[in-house]
Amino acid sequence: MAGHSALECLLTAVLLFGVVTIVRWVAGPSPVSDAIPQIHQKLLIIGLCVGLLLVALIRSRPGRISGGHLNPALSLAMWRLGVFRGASVLPYIAAQLVGSVVGVSAARALWGPTVGIPPVRDAALQPGPGWSAGGLFVAEAVSVGVLVYLVGLFLRFPKLAPLGPWLVGFLICAAIALLGTLTGGSENPARQFGPAVVSGRVGFLWVYLLAPMMGAAVAAEVLNRAHSRHTVLTHRLCGTHADGSALRGSG
Repeated sequence: MAGHSALECLLTAVLLFGVVTIVRWVAGPSPVSDAIPQIHQKLLIIGLCVGLLLVALIRSRPGRISGGHLNPALSLAMWRLGVFRGASVLPYIAAQLVGSVVGVSAARALWGPTVGIPPVRDAALQPGPGWSAGGLFVAEAVSVGVLVYLVGLFLRFPKLAPLGPWLVGFLICAAIALLGTLTGGSENPARQFGPAVVSGRVGFLWVYLLAPMMGAAVAAEVLNRAHSRHTVLTHRLCGTHADGSALRGSG
């Protein structure tokens, strides 16, 4: 299982490298940013790019082998849904957080000082004005809970399971576009961990780390109770076996 954790580290590093790169060119000083003056338009483009990157990583060969979680909350949820070993949860989470730092550091090394100053700031997130820690906690927990519930529901049915990567990509895109100016639209402890550590912007970091985990655990429990007739078929977000073959089940 150490090899699978290493793949999660690699995949998360690629994800965060991609996130910082996308933010640097869409929101930072660049011709692309100059051509898109509205923040909500920028967030939509960032969301689309990050969503498509997630789809590609989940469906990639390493993603099919490790499960393509790239998110501590999803690893926790897969354990609570009964398809992922509890002993693997902490190694996966550690690998994802390390990968987050590696990916952000690599992006800063490639793109230079521009990545570390406003408006990019290593793609570190902050809630909008007026948000308290409690309000942010609830919002992050609920939004991640919705993601986990829907992903777990799709993975209960063989015909829906292969659509899992596209579901994740769509939900993350929607979160960035709709929540970016409000909560930051993180949905993933690893998404904020590396940027916060590298930039030093650790305000609200504990919320971005703990709230998704709480939301994921609650959503998994609700899903288990609401759909007890159908069990989750796999922890792999690609919705197939590692070799790409279709799942079989009662759905």
